[in-house]
Amino acid sequence: MGRSDSLFEKAKRLIPGGVNSPVRSFASVGGIPPFVAGARGSKIRDVDGREYIDYVGSWGPMIAGHAHPRVVEAVRKACASGLSFGAPTELEVELAETIVETVPSIEKVRLVNSGTEATLSAVRVARGFTGRDKIVKFEGCYHGHGDSFLIAAGSGAATLGMPTSPGVTKGAAADTLVATYNDLDSVEALAERWGGEIAAVIVEPVAGNMGVVPPAQGFLEGLRRICTREGIVLIFDEVMTGFRVALGGAQERYGVTPDMTTLGKIIGGGLPVGAYGGRQEIMSQVAPEGPVYQAGTLSGNPLAVTAGLETLRILREPRFYDDLERRSERLARGTRENLEGLGLNLTTTRVGSMLCLFFTDEPVISWRSASRCNTRAYAAYFHAMLERGVYLAPSQYEAVFVSSAHSNEDLDRTLEAQKDALGVAARDLA
Repeated sequence: MGRSDSLFEKAKRLIPGGVNSPVRSFASVGGIPPFVAGARGSKIRDVDGREYIDYVGSWGPMIAGHAHPRVVEAVRKACASGLSFGAPTELEVELAETIVETVPSIEKVRLVNSGTEATLSAVRVARGFTGRDKIVKFEGCYHGHGDSFLIAAGSGAATLGMPTSPGVTKGAAADTLVATYNDLDSVEALAERWGGEIAAVIVEPVAGNMGVVPPAQGFLEGLRRICTREGIVLIFDEVMTGFRVALGGAQERYGVTPDMTTLGKIIGGGLPVGAYGGRQEIMSQVAPEGPVYQAGTLSGNPLAVTAGLETLRILREPRFYDDLERRSERLARGTRENLEGLGLNLTTTRVGSMLCLFFTDEPVISWRSASRCNTRAYAAYFHAMLERGVYLAPSQYEAVFVSSAHSNEDLDRTLEAQKDALGVAARDLA
């Protein structure tokens, strides 16, 4: 038994499920998760000395690779000045300025400590701004573990949601309406029935928590039109896509500007951080400028802000996104060629440096189509890739994240491993 095995057994006695975030437990793929000892560039290594090419990237933020020397050095210098102040710093003003200059929808921004805190705060502000209570979310889109978001669809698109986790009250669920991603008719139905009561529509502009599902042509534009017509605040949850699918996020890539945006991951360079922002008139509702209360002792933490600032400087260098796009397309193209060579009719998607291989032969446009994937085949594929030194997300419903640290050699090794792994998975597809 390796150290990961023994650590997992010990962890399960001390931590619920042995992990501090559920997907890390490998519950959906089976087996024992490798415990990571360190990482650099495109690689992670576990406590048993095994090295893997990593496509999880801490679930997205490591767009420039692990332990980037410039980011590490910047954080090291920041540590010498103090770890936390609970007081304003020049650094947080600089990060706010960078975000406002880069993200089309944001005129004013508030830093927080996580993506979950950003989304629940944005919804609260939208409610305060509009004086309305209800929100619309989309089935399969994940916005963190706030009570308002842990809701599944009822019997139809125009029905009230029901809690999907104990501890979420029926009252919280009653204020959450659930629509179908990429289906404007489902949103129109909710607007027709509840329009005067809906404060916000919150959406991942590129769904990244049911695999990678791009918005259908006209979907985001349609949401913008409905929200403008009904006086609803349109919130883009760009915690995952912000600075990932383009420098200005999905809203830059697709040319649709929401009223509010939530951010996280990349703006912390791998350290815990989140942010929410939007139009001046909306953000003026936030305390102490306005009546909507939100606070956080560690918000704008100097280490997290430093890591984020240095990461964003790297992203602003000439051709960064062109090179990242080239790497991502190389991996996507090689995957399609592997599938063709093996005669497998599976679905692939890519938006920028976010990719997904769905173990289904039908187009994936929403949670309903994603949920029909063969998860047993994905589990076989995942473990076959892991055995061959490639670390993917331990769930069919997550993204592959490519970083600027992934070399051509990494990509070629990954595609070679994939040929064998797809052959293993094919037995579960038969």
